[in-house]
Amino acid sequence: MSNSGEHALLNFEKLMERYGESLMRLAFTYVKNHQVAEDIVQDVFIKAFEKKEEFRGDASYQTYLYRMTVNRCHDYFRSWSFKNLFFTNKQQHLRLEKSAESEVIEKTEQYLLGEQILSLPLKYREVIVFYYYKEYRIEEIAKILEISPSTVKTRLKRAKERLKIKISSKVGEEYG
Repeated sequence: MSNSGEHALLNFEKLMERYGESLMRLAFTYVKNHQVAEDIVQDVFIKAFEKKEEFRGDASYQTYLYRMTVNRCHDYFRSWSFKNLFFTNKQQHLRLEKSAESEVIEKTEQYLLGEQILSLPLKYREVIVFYYYKEYRIEEIAKILEISPSTVKTRLKRAKERLKIKISSKVGEEYG
């Protein structure tokens, strides 16, 4: 392999190390399937690497990769394979690392909140993820999702209202 080929491979590996995990989490919040999320992220990295000259620098490279991931997730939802899948409701397994009661309670609460967020419609789920988990500002989310800032604010408000209802009813089921 030539020096330029080795250099390109190293840059590709650095790109994957730097952004891989956050893109995986983002893709998973959309598709709710680890294997599909991995495939989407792999596609995004390959496309980003192949088209690296096309990056205009209008936004950060991370924002650019997030936008590509969101687009690829939307493509997946429009695909023939997605529309013809038989859906099963798989739940993530809660990993318990320590036996301390407080840590178990905290992890359970985080898991249940995550489960409720994943059950939201996509348009609400994506703004919650970008705002609270990725800590993007309203304007940045609007740019990534290609919607107006007021639409982002409305979706955040409605998502929080839906989460409040879902969590209240879940707590009522558990302790009612």
